[in-house]
Amino acid sequence: MREVSSSIAYEIHGGETLPLKVARSTKLVVRGGAVWVTRSDDTEDYWLQPGHTLRLRRGERLWISAEGTPRATIAFSVPTRCDERALNWFARVVERWAARMRGGWRTV
Repeated sequence: MREVSSSIAYEIHGGETLPLKVARSTKLVVRGGAVWVTRSDDTEDYWLQPGHTLRLRRGERLWISAEGTPRATIAFSVPTRCDERALNWFARVVERWAARMRGGWRTV
C-alpha cells in the first residue's frame, strides 16, 4: 500500500478567523462556502469561492475567515513523499548544473 494523497480539512464558522502557519508547501482548496484569506508578506487579500485553490509557501502565516456564509470548509492538500522525492531530485540536478556553469567556483 502507498499513500496517494493526504489532506487536512477545517470547517470555519461565519465571523470566525482561523490563524495558521504553513509548515511545508501545500495547496489550499475551498470546498464549501466563500473564504477570505490574508497572507503574511503579501499585500493582496484573496476572496476564494468553492472550487478555488491557492498555492501556499512554507513558513508563511495565514488568516482565514468565512465571509457571507454560515460556514465554510477548506482543505490543505499535502504532497506525498513521492512528490517530495521528485522535487528534491530535480533541485539536486539544477544545483549540479549551476555548479558546472560556474566552473566549480562557489559564489560568495
